[in-house]
Amino acid sequence: MRITQLRNATIIVHTGRYNILVDPMLAAKDALPALRLLDGRRLRNPLVELPRSANAALEGVTHCLITHCQKGHFDHLDRAGKHWLRERQVPVICTPHDAGHLRQRGLNVQPLTADPVQPFLAGTIRTVRCAHGRGLVGKLMEHGVGYFLEMPGEPSLYLSGDTVLTDEVRQFVRRHQPQVCVVPAGGARFDLGGEIIMGVDEVLEFARIAQGTVVANHLEALSHCPVGRRELRDAAEQAELAGPVLIPRDGEVMTFEALMRPAVSAQRQATQSPGLTVPNWRRPSPSHG
Repeated sequence: MRITQLRNATIIVHTGRYNILVDPMLAAKDALPALRLLDGRRLRNPLVELPRSANAALEGVTHCLITHCQKGHFDHLDRAGKHWLRERQVPVICTPHDAGHLRQRGLNVQPLTADPVQPFLAGTIRTVRCAHGRGLVGKLMEHGVGYFLEMPGEPSLYLSGDTVLTDEVRQFVRRHQPQVCVVPAGGARFDLGGEIIMGVDEVLEFARIAQGTVVANHLEALSHCPVGRRELRDAAEQAELAGPVLIPRDGEVMTFEALMRPAVSAQRQATQSPGLTVPNWRRPSPSHG
């Protein structure tokens, strides 16, 4: 299995003959509104362009997964993303909650059912509830879901969606121990209220719970996400978690091999630097301390 990090939460999961686009925000730099208005800068979004490799990567897309898209969540499906999907009539998999919203926009919607586990392409999929913030701001947010994919011959994959680290997420990870987890790490927050996705501390706590590889994204692309790659990398190194926590650059491709649980190996190859790899990493079993 390969994962291409495009920008923010937008990735492509390559598994077998399928290339699954997740939460496409495809707008040009500065094309979308500011997400913080009282910080004195009012920066427009996205903060950066898509990587040069994006068009070539998108050409092979066969399906799309949406974690959430309503109440102004353009960072997971923007106007450019809708146009791209509508033009190509790519099958869009989503929750029943989002199905009507997406159909009204002319997309080729193939909603999941309410079943806890259901067939998906060559394997299975299940949803995991997200908590997109706490307190008052959490009550105002569209929460969405994460997805857990199990495909034959591939490492199990948990796409957490936009969530803070909740007891439900902790319990899910402890029970299923996905071999690869993709989590938001930008510590997003609006002008008022607390974090609405994981920040540094929660990503590190998540990485201590998980026995597989943790891919951190949702970084350096939106004006309300203060956490940067260097800050997260330094914190992971200080916590002795630099091995399991991967922090890809935009345009980077990561390759994962299915191993016997609970370990997973990860080989990273940056498309901007052909041949650059990071050594495979394997987490020791808990009995080794």
